[in-house]
Amino acid sequence: MDRFDSFRLLTRIVELGSFTRAAGALGIPRATATHAMKELEARLGTRLLERTTRQVRPTLDGQAFYERCVQLLADLDDAESSLRTNVADPRGILRLDLHGTHATRIVLPRIDEFRRLYPRMDLVISSGDRLVDLVREGIDCVVRAGTPKDSSLVARRLAVMPEVICASPDYLRNFGTPRDPEALSSHQAVGFFASSHDRNYPFELIVDGQVRAFELGGWIAVNDAESYVTCALRGCGLIQLPRFHVEDELRDGRLVQVLGDWSSTGLPVSAMYPLHRQLSPRVRVFIDWVARLYEDRFGAPPPG
Repeated sequence: MDRFDSFRLLTRIVELGSFTRAAGALGIPRATATHAMKELEARLGTRLLERTTRQVRPTLDGQAFYERCVQLLADLDDAESSLRTNVADPRGILRLDLHGTHATRIVLPRIDEFRRLYPRMDLVISSGDRLVDLVREGIDCVVRAGTPKDSSLVARRLAVMPEVICASPDYLRNFGTPRDPEALSSHQAVGFFASSHDRNYPFELIVDGQVRAFELGGWIAVNDAESYVTCALRGCGLIQLPRFHVEDELRDGRLVQVLGDWSSTGLPVSAMYPLHRQLSPRVRVFIDWVARLYEDRFGAPPPG
């Protein structure tokens, strides 16, 4: 097994947590995989993997080397892909990080369509609400809501999602229903903060043609979209979020929209990727595909 094949094998073992599954994914005997890793560890002079009866995990050196291998193999795939004439049929591994709600409600329900279009691509998808370091973690592309702030990334706007302010019927019975934006000052909200800092995001509405921010009090704050909705369902306060996330709850009455006569600016969602991935066929076809997905759901994004 040559050096690059052994690097590729190491990445599969770390990602799958198993010599057997990694060997099966690459179509080689398990014994070959075991021998190749022993040779690699001997050549590097360090242990890369910790083997137990249940799983295989990287050592500290192994994790650091794995991250370098991910980047190296991605660069190699990109270099080869850039010279292929058939860039419409890219191959290789695409590593994505998707906001949890967008993964489960928008992208993954149609991911089989992507596979049919690009059968020679393999996907590794992480999801959640945390910020990721794309370069250090070897992520090719992320899908995130909000206004991009990292100038080192290339961003493509996918949609602007309509937002709604809502609360549970129990909350509205206990605290009343706000009839205009000024009434928000006497209400409680479920706080939402980014993982990187503890600042709560205010509510935003368009009032007399101007965007206004409203800071509400409250006794609970979360940094996860599902927790945010759950707190609202339990009567903890008002929330403001994209309507698609709570369509079912609004339809069956578990949440009730308020201040519907005032619109919000909407929440932008973008695909972002490191500058050095700009020519990657894998990244390009995914972003084109996911852009169509969001346009189907929310309409074409406004320019700018």
